[in-house]
Amino acid sequence: MESDWAYLAGLIDGEGSIYYKQQKQKRNNRPGKPVHNVWVIRLEIAMTAKDTVKWCHDTFNCGAFNERKVKEGMKRQWRWRVSHRECLTICLGVWPHIKNKLHKVEQVIDHYEPYAKNLGDNVVDFKLEKEMRRNGKQ
Repeated sequence: MESDWAYLAGLIDGEGSIYYKQQKQKRNNRPGKPVHNVWVIRLEIAMTAKDTVKWCHDTFNCGAFNERKVKEGMKRQWRWRVSHRECLTICLGVWPHIKNKLHKVEQVIDHYEPYAKNLGDNVVDFKLEKEMRRNGKQ
């Protein structure tokens, strides 16, 4: 499974995107149409190699797999997308292997893992994470 995480990290570095942003969202169905600050946390891989994208969905058993809309005349693209807690799960798995998008992965992890913010260097203590998982504490 470790080699699967490493391969996925390479796909994310090369073909993926991680979106981590707080934005305002209007609630049209509420009286006065209030505006709320919401977090959009999403990781996706989109490419023309359907088998590779489907492998991500099947191997990690999370997220959504579908065809991505493209402009007329372009090749068909396939997308695997995870968001929120599923995004955290993927980020924790690829964290030891990721290179180019390390900062975004750490932002997602820090968002969900309060103890990680106390490390001072904005990096997850991977040994502590493994130990906590082994002991059933999350």
